[in-house]
Amino acid sequence: QVQLVESGGGLVQAGGSLRLSCAFSGRTFSSYVMDWFRQAPGKEREFVAAISRSGGSTWYAESVKGRFTISRDNAKNTVYLQMNSLKDEDTAVYYCAGDLSSIKTPGYWGQGTQVTVSS
Repeated sequence: QVQLVESGGGLVQAGGSLRLSCAFSGRTFSSYVMDWFRQAPGKEREFVAAISRSGGSTWYAESVKGRFTISRDNAKNTVYLQMNSLKDEDTAVYYCAGDLSSIKTPGYWGQGTQVTVSS
């Protein structure tokens, strides 16, 4: 069974940076497309970014394009989300997710990590 464990969340000032990590276990990591989603208080969960199995292709929500970077290290079974120029509206619980094929509807989810941006 796939297990995903996020880390790296916390409190940061607006304009600052954070890097989230997600450790993958239970299956062959390089077979999975990996994603980051987020859910702000009172809002629906939304797609943030995705990365292909090899890392050669990435996709981003318009709201984070140019500020966030998704990457993966298949040797370490880990996917990352580098978040720069953080804004108040980036405050949310961030979820790592993965799937064998789907980008926007992954079948496996982590427990989430809180990111709070203060102005």
